[in-house]
Amino acid sequence: MNQPTTRREFLRTSTLASATALCGPLALAREQQSEKGQQQPIFRAGAAEVDISPPGLPVIVSGGFLEGRSGELRDRLFARGIVLDDGRTRLALVVADNLMMPREMLDEAKAKAAASTGIPEKNIVISATHSHSAPSVVGALGTGVDEAYAAFLPGKLVECVEKAAAATEPARVGWASVIDSEDTNCRVWIRRPDRIGEDPFGQNTVRAMMHPGYQNPDYLGPCGPEDPELTVLSIVRTDGTPLALLANYSMHYFGAAPVSADYYGRFSAIVSETLSKQGSGKPCVAMMSHGTSGDQHWMDYSSERKAIDLETYARRVAARALEACGRVEHRDWVPLASAATTLRLRRRLPGEERLAWARGLVEAMGDRRPASRPEVYAREQMYLVAEPERDVRLQAFGIGDLTIAAIPCEVYAITGLKLKGQSPFGQTMNIELAGGGEGYIPPPELFPFGGYNTWPARSAGLETTAEPKIVEALLALMEQLAKRPRRAMPRTSGPYADLVLEHKPAAYWPLDTIGGATAEDRSPRGNHGEYETGVAFFLEGPDLAGLSRPDGPIRAAHFAGTRLVAPAVNLGDAWSVEIWFYNCLPSDARAVTGYLFSRGPDGVKGAPGDHLGIGGNHHGGSLAGKLFFYNGDQREELIVGTTVIEPKTWRHVVLVRDGSRVAAYLDGRTTPEFSGDASPGSPAGGAGVFIGGRSDKLYNFEGKLCQVALYDRPLAPEEIAAHWTVAAGLRTNAKSGKPG
Repeated sequence: MNQPTTRREFLRTSTLASATALCGPLALAREQQSEKGQQQPIFRAGAAEVDISPPGLPVIVSGGFLEGRSGELRDRLFARGIVLDDGRTRLALVVADNLMMPREMLDEAKAKAAASTGIPEKNIVISATHSHSAPSVVGALGTGVDEAYAAFLPGKLVECVEKAAAATEPARVGWASVIDSEDTNCRVWIRRPDRIGEDPFGQNTVRAMMHPGYQNPDYLGPCGPEDPELTVLSIVRTDGTPLALLANYSMHYFGAAPVSADYYGRFSAIVSETLSKQGSGKPCVAMMSHGTSGDQHWMDYSSERKAIDLETYARRVAARALEACGRVEHRDWVPLASAATTLRLRRRLPGEERLAWARGLVEAMGDRRPASRPEVYAREQMYLVAEPERDVRLQAFGIGDLTIAAIPCEVYAITGLKLKGQSPFGQTMNIELAGGGEGYIPPPELFPFGGYNTWPARSAGLETTAEPKIVEALLALMEQLAKRPRRAMPRTSGPYADLVLEHKPAAYWPLDTIGGATAEDRSPRGNHGEYETGVAFFLEGPDLAGLSRPDGPIRAAHFAGTRLVAPAVNLGDAWSVEIWFYNCLPSDARAVTGYLFSRGPDGVKGAPGDHLGIGGNHHGGSLAGKLFFYNGDQREELIVGTTVIEPKTWRHVVLVRDGSRVAAYLDGRTTPEFSGDASPGSPAGGAGVFIGGRSDKLYNFEGKLCQVALYDRPLAPEEIAAHWTVAAGLRTNAKSGKPG
C-alpha cells in the first residue's frame, strides 16, 4: 500500500494508528490489575468554566511592542479546566484566556490548588491561549503588568481546578486528530539577500522576519514548516453525552480589539454549544489550547489576501474540531500518569558595547514607558542582565496512549514536529505557554536569520541551545511515562529512493533534515555532509509520486546563501550529480542567480573547478534564468542552456562530466539542456564538493534543495530518464507553487 503523501492524507490515518497503539499499555494495565485481584477502577472526569474577565476597567493590555490600554470588555474571558481520575491518579488541565502568565504566578496557583484538592502540583498544567487582547500579567517588551488584574487572576485559576475536581463523575475518554492545513501557515519568511533589514540595535541582521505581507517580492519563502494537526481530547459521560473537549492547534492568534478572548473564546463557545445540543442540553465545556505556533499564523503570505473575519475563522476551525470528535473512540478506562522536570537555562546577555548603548537610552527615558523599539530593547537588556538564568518547568501527561507535552515557551512548529515524530505514544499533543512564559525558542539554526523572534529580550532571551535541550528533556519524560523508548524520526522512502540507491551513488543526501548540522548520506558509503550556517530545515519539498513519508510531505532544506560541504569524494573526471531544486530569487536580482553545485578547492579566489548555476543579469541578462556550466575564472569556459527556469518551481537536473565532455539533463529529458567540451577545472586531489553554492562562496543559492545524489561515474541519459519516470506524477500544490 502506498504511504500517504500529503499532510491531509497522512493525518487522516492517525486515529487508527493511535487506537492500535493503545492496545499495548491499556491491555498491560488491565492484566496487572487482574493479576493483583484488584477491583476494576472507575474512570471519572469533571470540567469547569470560570469567568476571569477583569473586574475593573481600564486595564493594561499586552501583546504589542508598546504598552496598550483598554476600557472596553468586548467579550468575556474564561479559565476552562478538566480534571481526570483513573482511580489512582488525578490530572488537571486549565486553559486561560491570556497572552502568557509568569512561572511564579502559576507555581503559586498550582500549589494552592494542590493544597485544596489533593492533586499534586506536577499533575496540574495551566496554560494560556495567547490572546493578544487580554489584561497583562507579565512584563514583556514595552508593556508592564496590570497589578490589580495580576492579583485577581491566580485565585480564579485555583477556583477552576477546584470546581472541576468537585464535579467529577463516571466518564469515558478518547482522542483523535484531523488535518487543517488551510488555517495555519508559517508567518516567518526569509528576506532576499539584498533586502536585509535593520534590527532595534541598529544593525542589518534581519534575514527573516514575521508577517512579510502578502506576496511581498522582498521575501523568498517561509523559514519553517507548518504543523496542521488539530488534536482533540474528548470526554463523555457514561450515557455518551459530551462532558468536555480539549482541542489543540498550532495557530498564533487571530487578532481582536481588546479586551477579548480572541478566536479561542468564540471557538470554545461554538463547540460547547454544538456538543451540548448533541447531549440533549447537558453542559459541555470546550476549550482551545495553544499548539507549537511561535512561527505560525492564519495568513497565507504566499497567496493574495483573502477577506475573513474572526467569527468565520473560529467557525471554520470549530468545524474541523467537531470532525475530529466524530472520529474519537471513547474508552471506559485508561491509565493516567505524569512526569515533570526543571531545566536551568541561560539567557543571552548583551556585550559591553550593547550594554553601554542600552544604559544610555534607559537613563534618558527616566521613569516613562518606552516609546520606540530601540527604547524597548534597551530596557530589555537591563532585565536580562538582572536575571541571567531562568528555571524552565517542563511537564508531560500520559492519558492512555495520548501524551500531552507542556512547554512554557513560544515554540516553533518544527519543534512540535520533532516531538510528535519521536514520541513513544500513539498520539501527541503539544501545549505551549504552559507553566510559564519564557519567550520564543527558535531552533539553533534559525538564530543566524535574526528577526523579532530572536532579538534578546524577556520575550526571546533564552540561550540558543534551549530548543534542543527542551526537546530532549520532554522526550525523556515521555519515555518515562510510556516505559518504552522514543521512536526514530520518520525517513523519506519510496521507489525513487530505491532506484537512486540501486545505481550506487557515492553519496545520497535527501536533505530532509529536521535539526542539527549534519546532512545524512543514505548510501552505504557514509559520506555525510555538513551544513554551513544559514540553512532552514524541514520545508515542504516536491510532491513526487515516487517518494513519501509516513509523517507528511517530502521535506527539503532552504539554503539562504550558504552551502552543504561534502567530504572530498574521489570522483576523478567522470561523475554525475543529481539535484531537485526550487529557486526563490528573481533572475534579475544579481549577476548570477545562484550556484546549485560546485567542485573545487574551498575558498580559492577565482573558483577553479566545475560549477553548475542559474544565470542572472550578467551579460546583459542573456543568461537570465538559464542553467549554465562554468569552470572557473582561469579557464573561463561557459556552456549555457536554453530553458528559462521560472522562480518558485520545482525542477530536476543532472549534471554529467565524462572527461572533457559536460552535459546537463533537465526534468528527465534524454536530450541535454546543454552539452559541450570543457576542460576539467578541479586540480587533482584538491577538489571539495559543495551543494547550494560555489567553492569560493560567490553567488550561493537562494532556495530549496532536496534529493541530491552524487555518483562517481557518468549516468547514462536512459538512467536519468528512468529516475524522472519513477519520480513522475508531480501534482499541483497551490500553496507552495509546485508544477503540475
